[in-house]
Amino acid sequence: MPSYNPPLRDMQFLMHEVFKVTDDYQQMTAHAEVDADTINAVLEEAGKFAANVTFPLNISGDAEGCVLNKETHEVTTPKGFKEAYQKYVEGGWPSLSCDTAYGGQGLPFAVNSAVYEMLNSANQAWTMYPGLSHGAYEALHVHGTEEQKKLYLPKLTSGEWTGTMCLTEPHCGTDLGLLRTKAEPVAGAPEGTYKITGNKIFISAGEHDFTDNIVHLVLARLPDAPVGSKGISLFVVPKFVVKADGSLGERNPIFCGALEHKMGIHGNATAQINIDGAIGTLVGQPNKGLQAMFVMMNAARLGVGNQSLGLTEVAYQNALAYAKDRLQMRSLSGTKAKDKPADPIIVHPDVRRMLLTAKAYAEGGRALVTYCAFLIDKEFNHPDEKVRKDSAELVALLTPIVKAFITDNGWTATTMSQQVYGGHGFITEWGMEQFVRDARINMIYEGTNGIQALDLLGRKVLGNQGASLKKFGKLVAQLVEEEGVNEKMAEFINPIAYLGDQMTKFTTEIGFKGMQNPDEVGAASVDYLRVAGHLVFGYFFARMAQVALREIAKGNTDPFYQAKLQTARFYFAKLLPETATLMRTARAGSKSLMDTDAALA
Repeated sequence: MPSYNPPLRDMQFLMHEVFKVTDDYQQMTAHAEVDADTINAVLEEAGKFAANVTFPLNISGDAEGCVLNKETHEVTTPKGFKEAYQKYVEGGWPSLSCDTAYGGQGLPFAVNSAVYEMLNSANQAWTMYPGLSHGAYEALHVHGTEEQKKLYLPKLTSGEWTGTMCLTEPHCGTDLGLLRTKAEPVAGAPEGTYKITGNKIFISAGEHDFTDNIVHLVLARLPDAPVGSKGISLFVVPKFVVKADGSLGERNPIFCGALEHKMGIHGNATAQINIDGAIGTLVGQPNKGLQAMFVMMNAARLGVGNQSLGLTEVAYQNALAYAKDRLQMRSLSGTKAKDKPADPIIVHPDVRRMLLTAKAYAEGGRALVTYCAFLIDKEFNHPDEKVRKDSAELVALLTPIVKAFITDNGWTATTMSQQVYGGHGFITEWGMEQFVRDARINMIYEGTNGIQALDLLGRKVLGNQGASLKKFGKLVAQLVEEEGVNEKMAEFINPIAYLGDQMTKFTTEIGFKGMQNPDEVGAASVDYLRVAGHLVFGYFFARMAQVALREIAKGNTDPFYQAKLQTARFYFAKLLPETATLMRTARAGSKSLMDTDAALA
């Protein structure tokens, strides 16, 4: 059986020593009283909940899965899932970072994000039920009417109800401009009331037995809507109609028609949703649904990156423990465990390569996710308008990197961790094969990683002539200037200084080629995102090394800092050099891809 220990020390290191979040929180009215002790106490309790309540349900939930009653359209979740959710609600966890006006605790988003990393490590399938509610909450909080906020936000905040996002249809996934679900005004009903009809698929947590009501946010078309994505509107369509006083009325005809049989996340109900004239109310402006839904989608993309971060961490922890215990052969450089018939496999260089890869991807990913969550706190709460604007721009730039780079790395890390086990990694009771299966979906949903790469290069970089990228580049340049003459930092600073310079030339070259032939952008985008991801990780590893070196220089003997330096050195030696190959393959252009009709006949 696998185990899980919440990485509280690394979370505290990032928040308090690298990013020093409370310095900024003191300037924000909403978070002025949030101190390090408060953050640490919340994370410690959340870690206990994840390790003791949801983690023990991970393997059993995967084996049992969800069951649909086709007559009643009700879904039963795996044994223990509902009870765990009740404990989650009783503990006040759903309200952690929600607005106090609706019953929330108003804690920083960075704290909530760290809580969700631990929940994802413990049980990704379970965590998706409350996780999706945050996206629904955010969309309604930003774009909902006052009446919608009054009806739905207190219940979503408390966890009494959960939420979903209903986008995908059988004939369209990422291309939402093709969706066919219809919304027709209801005569005699209050303005903004519609009957929604259509079919949705792949709706995570689309039906379950956790709560009395589920708040579906549904994309649909008005009768006179323009074609394509410009004709999409957003509606809130509850499982049970909500009366004006907040009580539940009649059952809305929005039903689960089937559950998908899938490779992983078996404990989560991935539903086919049939909508047959269900009553819904318009969220935001007519034909402006994507604008409102993107609030939810961007939250989900950051959340999916966090899912793979969680899986990377738990897979690494278990592979490390196994490698220390499993005896196999002798070390090439001489016997290490003389009292045993063979050495533990952790002495072998390739096993260490796999373990350190997973460790580096976990620590780099945690730094990036924490930083983005901290930026969101500043975007919405910092008193300085320029700080708010710059933070929003950086979050937009980094979101596709969080989603794609961390999930690609998560797939690599979980499969390497599985490989450490040898044949036992293929066996269910060790838990590793489930981590691999669960990690695979994260590269697909909320926009495939290829779509994220196009978003990064096409929209976030070339779309504003590299202005957002230059903002991040200034952070790199600032660190290089600060530490450029420090010999002890040279092994970390020189690579990011060089890559930052290469990134500017690389981006300009792709941009010029793209103006001549747009397929050049598509051909280069995936490689480009990984190069950008490594620049971001490299920057954060340099910052982490900077803090570690300063602590060691002060005489701090905590082995945590030496471990951090060793992981950073491995990252720069063995993982960052991938960028050279990526830039070369990106520069190979689109011809070998697009002039291939004979090959693909």
